[in-house]
Amino acid sequence: MDGECCLNKSARMVFMLDSARRHPFTNAIIEAPLPDNWKGFNRDQYDDTTDPDEHMDAYTTHMSLYTSDDAVLFQVFPTSLKGGAVSWFTKLSPNSIDSFTTLVSKFETQFATSRPHHLPSIALVGIRQKKGESLRTFIDRFSKMAMSIQNLSPNVAMHHMLLALRPGPFADNLCMQSIGSLDELRKRATKFMQLEELREFRN
Repeated sequence: MDGECCLNKSARMVFMLDSARRHPFTNAIIEAPLPDNWKGFNRDQYDDTTDPDEHMDAYTTHMSLYTSDDAVLFQVFPTSLKGGAVSWFTKLSPNSIDSFTTLVSKFETQFATSRPHHLPSIALVGIRQKKGESLRTFIDRFSKMAMSIQNLSPNVAMHHMLLALRPGPFADNLCMQSIGSLDELRKRATKFMQLEELREFRN
């Protein structure tokens, strides 16, 4: 009798815990063990006011140091949230998340309006290298603007760069040799920055 009572009590406890849980994951995900070297998520938490894509990139990069197991990525993800993002997460239907792809999709869709506004490539038209402005300062300014433009073509970037540069060795080099990527453009610019700065140092 006592055994039956204890069994019923345990069953009720399991039922209560299961009913009260506030996560959308399946049991298989929750039961997966965390890595032995896990020390907790210690980066900035997402509060629904910033770029969700940036948060997800930071989260997966951080987690890749410990595991590639999707179940662990699931379990830890709620600890990367705060404020309104936590409220959204706890309202997801139980057992509604069965893959990390689904979780990412729901998260990025929910907070899509928090993404920063991306500029069109035409925004580069207004950039010009100022008289006396160093190549390094100009390239930094140009790069920041280019980074705000989604899917910017290297050819379009080089076209605007040529229009923006004051006449000089770097502009001549770009005219003579085309580039294949924005990374290549920055690497090539670095060489000319160093030459320019060395020349100024000698003067």
